[in-house]
Amino acid sequence: MTTTADSAPTTASAQAVAALSYEDAFARLETILNKLESNDLPLEESLSLYEQGVQLIDHCTQQLDHAELRVSRWQADGRTTAFTEWQEG
Repeated sequence: MTTTADSAPTTASAQAVAALSYEDAFARLETILNKLESNDLPLEESLSLYEQGVQLIDHCTQQLDHAELRVSRWQADGRTTAFTEWQEG
């Protein structure tokens, strides 16, 4: 189990990520990306933030996949329509 200076063990952080809403996870991901783009971080902190970012991306992807599944259940044919082709009415 990996630990970082400002986080709990990796499994604990994975559990914490799983409890986040999509919006909260996305906001944390944006914060991490801003920190990584600053180029002022030591290597270990950069790696830790990268690992957290991957966990957040996986969580957000799962949340979006779940939402797509819910929407597809509402569609008569069980398929979703891409927003580029979708028209109201």
